[in-house]
Amino acid sequence: MSTYTILVTDYAWPNLEIEQQLLATVGGELLVAEKGSAEEITRLAPQADAILSCWAKLPEAALDAAPRCRIVSRYGIGLDNIPIQRATELGILVTNVPDFCSEEVSDHAMALLLALARQIVPQAAASRAGGWQRETGQMIPRLRGQTLGLIGYGNSARGLVPKAQGFGLKVLAYTPRLAAGRLANGVEAVANLDDLLARADYVSLHAPLTDESRGVIDEAALRRMKASAVLINTSRGGLIDESALVRALTEGWIAGAGLDVLVQEPPPADHPLRSLPNVIVTPHAAFYSQASIAELQQKAAQNVVDVLLGKKPAHIVNRAVLTQENCRFNIQ
Repeated sequence: MSTYTILVTDYAWPNLEIEQQLLATVGGELLVAEKGSAEEITRLAPQADAILSCWAKLPEAALDAAPRCRIVSRYGIGLDNIPIQRATELGILVTNVPDFCSEEVSDHAMALLLALARQIVPQAAASRAGGWQRETGQMIPRLRGQTLGLIGYGNSARGLVPKAQGFGLKVLAYTPRLAAGRLANGVEAVANLDDLLARADYVSLHAPLTDESRGVIDEAALRRMKASAVLINTSRGGLIDESALVRALTEGWIAGAGLDVLVQEPPPADHPLRSLPNVIVTPHAAFYSQASIAELQQKAAQNVVDVLLGKKPAHIVNRAVLTQENCRFNIQ
Protein backbone atom coordinates (compact mmCIF):
# COMPACT_ATOMS: atom_id res chain seq x y z
CA MET A 1 0.00 0.00 0.00
CA SER A 2 1.23 3.49 -0.85
CA THR A 3 2.44 5.57 2.05
CA TYR A 4 1.10 9.08 2.35
CA THR A 5 2.32 11.85 4.63
CA ILE A 6 -0.32 14.00 6.29
CA LEU A 7 0.98 17.21 7.84
CA VAL A 8 -0.87 18.28 11.00
CA THR A 9 -0.18 21.98 11.54
CA ASP A 10 -1.76 22.09 15.02
CA TYR A 11 -4.49 20.55 17.17
CA ALA A 12 -6.25 21.37 20.45
CA TRP A 13 -6.95 17.95 22.00
CA PRO A 14 -4.87 15.42 23.92
CA ASN A 15 -3.82 13.10 21.08
CA LEU A 16 -4.24 12.14 17.44
CA GLU A 17 -5.25 8.51 17.91
CA ILE A 18 -8.48 8.85 15.93
CA GLU A 19 -6.67 10.39 12.97
CA GLN A 20 -3.88 7.81 13.13
CA GLN A 21 -6.31 4.90 13.07
CA LEU A 22 -8.32 6.26 10.14
CA LEU A 23 -5.37 7.34 8.04
CA ALA A 24 -3.50 4.08 8.63
CA THR A 25 -6.21 2.34 6.60
CA VAL A 26 -4.88 4.06 3.47
CA GLY A 27 -1.19 3.97 4.39
CA GLY A 28 -1.20 7.44 5.86
CA GLU A 29 1.39 8.60 8.38
CA LEU A 30 1.16 11.78 10.43
CA LEU A 31 3.82 14.47 10.41
CA VAL A 32 3.02 16.80 13.31
CA ALA A 33 4.35 20.35 13.53
CA GLU A 34 5.72 20.97 17.01
CA LYS A 35 5.11 24.72 17.20
CA GLY A 36 2.75 25.42 14.30
CA SER A 37 4.67 28.50 13.21
CA ALA A 38 4.51 29.67 9.60
CA GLU A 39 8.19 28.90 9.15
CA GLU A 40 7.87 25.35 10.51
CA ILE A 41 4.76 24.58 8.46
CA THR A 42 6.43 25.85 5.30
CA ARG A 43 9.56 23.80 6.03
CA LEU A 44 7.54 20.59 6.49
CA ALA A 45 5.10 21.20 3.63
CA PRO A 46 7.16 19.59 0.80
CA GLN A 47 6.60 16.20 2.45
CA ALA A 48 2.82 16.56 2.63
CA ASP A 49 0.30 14.68 0.52
CA ALA A 50 -2.41 16.30 2.64
CA ILE A 51 -2.66 18.91 5.38
CA LEU A 52 -4.85 18.88 8.49
CA SER A 53 -5.11 22.31 10.10
CA CYS A 54 -6.90 23.65 13.18
CA TRP A 55 -6.17 27.24 14.24
CA ALA A 56 -2.67 27.79 12.87
CA LYS A 57 -2.38 30.29 10.05
CA LEU A 58 -1.55 28.30 6.93
CA PRO A 59 0.76 30.46 4.82
CA GLU A 60 0.48 30.60 1.05
CA ALA A 61 4.20 29.82 0.93
CA ALA A 62 3.50 26.43 2.52
CA LEU A 63 1.09 25.52 -0.27
CA ASP A 64 3.57 26.75 -2.87
CA ALA A 65 6.16 24.44 -1.28
CA ALA A 66 3.87 21.38 -1.29
CA PRO A 67 3.70 20.00 -4.85
CA ARG A 68 2.21 16.67 -3.68
CA CYS A 69 -0.52 18.14 -1.49
CA ARG A 70 -4.02 17.22 -2.69
CA ILE A 71 -6.17 18.53 0.15
CA VAL A 72 -6.22 20.96 3.03
CA SER A 73 -8.71 19.65 5.57
CA ARG A 74 -9.77 22.22 8.15
CA TYR A 75 -10.55 21.02 11.66
CA GLY A 76 -13.73 23.06 12.10
CA ILE A 77 -16.06 25.44 10.32
CA GLY A 78 -14.33 28.79 9.83
CA LEU A 79 -11.81 29.21 7.04
CA ASP A 80 -10.18 32.55 7.82
CA ASN A 81 -6.81 30.86 8.49
CA ILE A 82 -6.76 28.99 5.16
CA PRO A 83 -5.60 30.70 1.92
CA ILE A 84 -8.47 29.30 -0.14
CA GLN A 85 -7.76 31.35 -3.26
CA ARG A 86 -4.15 30.18 -3.43
CA ALA A 87 -5.18 26.56 -2.82
CA THR A 88 -7.67 26.84 -5.68
CA GLU A 89 -5.05 28.30 -8.01
CA LEU A 90 -2.78 25.34 -7.23
CA GLY A 91 -5.53 22.76 -7.73
CA ILE A 92 -5.71 21.79 -4.04
CA LEU A 93 -9.08 20.90 -2.49
CA VAL A 94 -10.10 22.66 0.71
CA THR A 95 -12.60 20.98 3.02
CA ASN A 96 -14.13 21.77 6.38
CA VAL A 97 -16.59 20.28 8.87
CA PRO A 98 -19.57 22.66 8.73
CA ASP A 99 -21.80 20.57 10.98
CA PHE A 100 -19.23 20.50 13.78
CA CYS A 101 -20.25 21.48 17.34
CA SER A 102 -23.54 23.19 16.49
CA GLU A 103 -25.14 21.78 19.63
CA GLU A 104 -22.24 22.86 21.84
CA VAL A 105 -22.04 26.38 20.37
CA SER A 106 -25.78 26.94 20.64
CA ASP A 107 -25.69 25.63 24.23
CA HIS A 108 -22.85 28.04 25.03
CA ALA A 109 -24.62 31.01 23.46
CA MET A 110 -27.75 30.21 25.45
CA ALA A 111 -25.67 29.83 28.62
CA LEU A 112 -24.10 33.27 28.11
CA LEU A 113 -27.51 34.78 27.45
CA LEU A 114 -28.97 33.26 30.61
CA ALA A 115 -25.97 34.15 32.76
CA LEU A 116 -26.10 37.79 31.67
CA ALA A 117 -29.87 38.09 31.88
CA ARG A 118 -30.00 36.57 35.36
CA GLN A 119 -26.75 38.25 36.53
CA ILE A 120 -25.36 34.89 37.62
CA VAL A 121 -21.68 35.87 37.68
CA PRO A 122 -21.89 38.95 39.96
CA GLN A 123 -24.39 37.22 42.25
CA ALA A 124 -22.15 34.16 42.58
CA ALA A 125 -19.10 36.37 43.17
CA ALA A 126 -20.90 38.30 45.91
CA SER A 127 -22.00 35.08 47.58
CA ARG A 128 -18.48 33.64 47.42
CA ALA A 129 -17.18 36.82 49.05
CA GLY A 130 -19.57 36.39 51.96
CA GLY A 131 -22.40 38.63 50.80
CA TRP A 132 -26.06 37.82 50.26
CA GLN A 133 -27.35 40.47 47.88
CA ARG A 134 -29.71 40.02 44.93
CA GLU A 135 -29.24 43.47 43.44
CA THR A 136 -26.29 43.93 41.07
CA GLY A 137 -26.94 47.41 39.76
CA GLN A 138 -28.45 46.07 36.53
CA MET A 139 -32.03 45.29 35.66
CA ILE A 140 -32.96 41.60 35.67
CA PRO A 141 -35.61 41.12 32.98
CA ARG A 142 -38.21 38.43 32.53
CA LEU A 143 -37.04 36.42 29.53
CA ARG A 144 -40.44 35.34 28.26
CA GLY A 145 -41.62 37.79 25.63
CA GLN A 146 -38.19 39.28 24.92
CA THR A 147 -36.50 39.08 21.53
CA LEU A 148 -33.35 37.30 20.38
CA GLY A 149 -31.77 38.49 17.14
CA LEU A 150 -29.51 36.09 15.23
CA ILE A 151 -26.93 37.49 12.84
CA GLY A 152 -26.19 34.58 10.55
CA TYR A 153 -28.44 31.56 10.21
CA GLY A 154 -26.20 28.54 9.92
CA ASN A 155 -26.17 25.36 11.98
CA SER A 156 -25.37 26.91 15.37
CA ALA A 157 -27.95 29.67 14.95
CA ARG A 158 -30.63 27.19 13.95
CA GLY A 159 -29.61 25.01 16.89
CA LEU A 160 -30.13 27.94 19.24
CA VAL A 161 -33.69 28.61 18.04
CA PRO A 162 -35.58 25.88 19.97
CA LYS A 163 -33.48 26.47 23.08
CA ALA A 164 -34.32 30.18 23.07
CA GLN A 165 -37.96 29.54 22.27
CA GLY A 166 -38.11 27.13 25.19
CA PHE A 167 -37.50 30.14 27.46
CA GLY A 168 -40.22 32.10 25.70
CA LEU A 169 -37.99 34.28 23.51
CA LYS A 170 -39.14 35.54 20.14
CA VAL A 171 -36.48 34.94 17.48
CA LEU A 172 -35.42 37.17 14.58
CA ALA A 173 -32.77 36.28 12.02
CA TYR A 174 -30.73 38.32 9.57
CA THR A 175 -28.33 37.31 6.84
CA PRO A 176 -28.05 38.82 3.35
CA ARG A 177 -29.12 35.44 1.90
CA LEU A 178 -32.45 35.34 3.74
CA ALA A 179 -35.57 36.89 2.29
CA ALA A 180 -37.76 38.72 4.76
CA GLY A 181 -40.65 36.65 6.03
CA ARG A 182 -41.44 33.68 8.21
CA LEU A 183 -39.00 30.80 8.49
CA ALA A 184 -39.57 27.36 9.97
CA ASN A 185 -40.29 27.15 13.71
CA GLY A 186 -41.72 30.66 13.87
CA VAL A 187 -38.46 32.52 13.25
CA GLU A 188 -38.87 35.89 11.56
CA ALA A 189 -36.35 36.80 8.88
CA VAL A 190 -35.84 40.57 8.85
CA ALA A 191 -35.00 42.61 5.78
CA ASN A 192 -31.97 44.45 7.12
CA LEU A 193 -29.50 44.43 9.97
CA ASP A 194 -30.62 47.80 11.34
CA ASP A 195 -34.10 46.41 11.93
CA LEU A 196 -32.76 43.45 13.90
CA LEU A 197 -30.42 45.57 16.00
CA ALA A 198 -33.17 48.01 16.92
CA ARG A 199 -35.68 45.31 17.92
CA ALA A 200 -33.55 42.68 19.68
CA ASP A 201 -32.99 42.44 23.43
CA TYR A 202 -30.20 39.91 22.78
CA VAL A 203 -28.05 39.89 19.65
CA SER A 204 -26.13 36.66 18.97
CA LEU A 205 -23.47 36.41 16.25
CA HIS A 206 -23.30 33.24 14.13
CA ALA A 207 -21.50 34.45 11.02
CA PRO A 208 -18.20 33.44 9.42
CA LEU A 209 -15.38 35.99 9.37
CA THR A 210 -15.01 37.33 5.83
CA ASP A 211 -13.96 40.64 4.30
CA GLU A 212 -17.65 41.58 4.21
CA SER A 213 -18.45 40.59 7.81
CA ARG A 214 -15.30 41.88 9.51
CA GLY A 215 -16.27 44.60 11.99
CA VAL A 216 -19.98 44.27 11.21
CA ILE A 217 -20.67 45.20 14.84
CA ASP A 218 -19.07 48.62 14.80
CA GLU A 219 -19.91 51.86 16.61
CA ALA A 220 -22.88 52.56 14.35
CA ALA A 221 -24.30 49.07 14.93
CA LEU A 222 -23.82 49.28 18.70
CA ARG A 223 -25.57 52.65 18.83
CA ARG A 224 -28.58 51.15 17.04
CA MET A 225 -29.03 48.56 19.79
CA LYS A 226 -31.22 49.10 22.85
CA ALA A 227 -29.52 50.43 25.97
CA SER A 228 -30.82 47.31 27.73
CA ALA A 229 -29.54 44.92 25.03
CA VAL A 230 -26.89 42.24 25.38
CA LEU A 231 -24.41 41.19 22.66
CA ILE A 232 -23.25 37.56 22.41
CA ASN A 233 -20.44 36.29 20.17
CA THR A 234 -19.54 32.61 19.79
CA SER A 235 -18.29 32.94 16.19
CA ARG A 236 -15.19 35.04 15.49
CA GLY A 237 -13.72 37.97 17.40
CA GLY A 238 -13.13 39.96 14.23
CA LEU A 239 -16.87 40.43 13.72
CA ILE A 240 -16.77 43.10 16.44
CA ASP A 241 -14.91 46.39 16.63
CA GLU A 242 -13.61 45.82 20.16
CA SER A 243 -12.67 49.42 20.88
CA ALA A 244 -16.21 50.49 20.01
CA LEU A 245 -17.60 47.68 22.17
CA VAL A 246 -15.56 48.82 25.18
CA ARG A 247 -16.99 52.33 24.79
CA ALA A 248 -20.50 50.93 24.37
CA LEU A 249 -20.22 48.92 27.58
CA THR A 250 -18.59 51.63 29.68
CA GLU A 251 -20.79 54.46 28.42
CA GLY A 252 -24.05 52.51 28.58
CA TRP A 253 -24.95 52.21 24.91
CA ILE A 254 -25.72 48.53 25.64
CA ALA A 255 -26.12 46.60 28.89
CA GLY A 256 -23.65 43.75 28.52
CA ALA A 257 -21.76 41.25 26.39
CA GLY A 258 -20.98 37.54 26.46
CA LEU A 259 -17.87 36.78 24.40
CA ASP A 260 -16.32 33.40 23.70
CA VAL A 261 -14.03 34.85 21.02
CA LEU A 262 -11.79 37.91 20.79
CA VAL A 263 -9.68 39.44 18.04
CA GLN A 264 -6.47 38.38 19.79
CA GLU A 265 -6.46 34.99 21.51
CA PRO A 266 -5.34 34.69 24.18
CA PRO A 267 -5.90 38.39 24.90
CA PRO A 268 -3.39 40.45 26.90
CA ALA A 269 -3.92 40.40 30.65
CA ASP A 270 -4.89 44.08 30.64
CA HIS A 271 -7.47 43.76 27.85
CA PRO A 272 -10.38 45.96 29.05
CA LEU A 273 -13.04 43.40 28.10
CA ARG A 274 -11.58 40.99 30.66
CA SER A 275 -12.33 43.29 33.58
CA LEU A 276 -15.62 45.02 32.79
CA PRO A 277 -18.33 43.95 35.26
CA ASN A 278 -21.01 43.67 32.56
CA VAL A 279 -18.99 41.29 30.39
CA ILE A 280 -18.47 37.53 30.51
CA VAL A 281 -15.44 36.28 28.56
CA THR A 282 -14.84 32.57 28.04
CA PRO A 283 -11.66 31.16 26.38
CA HIS A 284 -12.95 30.15 22.93
CA ALA A 285 -14.54 27.10 24.52
CA ALA A 286 -18.02 27.07 22.96
CA PHE A 287 -17.09 24.28 20.55
CA TYR A 288 -15.83 21.95 23.23
CA SER A 289 -17.23 18.67 24.47
CA GLN A 290 -15.63 15.25 24.39
CA ALA A 291 -18.17 14.11 21.82
CA SER A 292 -17.71 17.12 19.55
CA ILE A 293 -13.92 16.83 19.50
CA ALA A 294 -13.99 13.12 18.67
CA GLU A 295 -16.47 13.82 15.88
CA LEU A 296 -14.30 16.64 14.53
CA GLN A 297 -11.18 14.47 14.47
CA GLN A 298 -13.04 11.70 12.68
CA LYS A 299 -14.70 13.90 10.04
CA ALA A 300 -11.64 16.00 9.24
CA ALA A 301 -9.49 12.88 8.87
CA GLN A 302 -12.18 11.17 6.78
CA ASN A 303 -12.04 14.07 4.31
CA VAL A 304 -8.36 13.28 3.81
CA VAL A 305 -8.98 9.53 3.52
CA ASP A 306 -11.65 10.09 0.88
CA VAL A 307 -9.38 12.25 -1.26
CA LEU A 308 -6.48 9.80 -1.01
CA LEU A 309 -8.88 7.03 -2.12
CA GLY A 310 -10.15 9.12 -5.03
CA LYS A 311 -13.57 9.75 -3.49
CA LYS A 312 -15.24 13.13 -3.21
CA PRO A 313 -15.12 14.32 0.42
CA ALA A 314 -18.32 15.39 2.15
CA HIS A 315 -17.77 19.16 2.26
CA ILE A 316 -15.66 20.78 -0.44
CA VAL A 317 -15.22 24.52 0.03
CA ASN A 318 -13.67 25.35 -3.36
CA ARG A 319 -15.65 23.13 -5.73
CA ALA A 320 -14.30 25.03 -8.75
CA VAL A 321 -11.07 23.03 -8.36
CA LEU A 322 -12.87 19.91 -9.58
CA THR A 323 -13.19 21.33 -13.09
CA GLN A 324 -9.64 22.69 -13.36
CA GLU A 325 -6.99 21.00 -15.48
CA ASN A 326 -4.50 21.27 -12.61
CA CYS A 327 -6.81 19.64 -10.06
CA ARG A 328 -4.67 17.32 -7.93
CA PHE A 329 -7.66 15.17 -6.96
CA ASN A 330 -8.27 12.24 -9.25
CA ILE A 331 -11.74 10.68 -8.91
CA GLN A 332 -11.55 6.90 -9.08
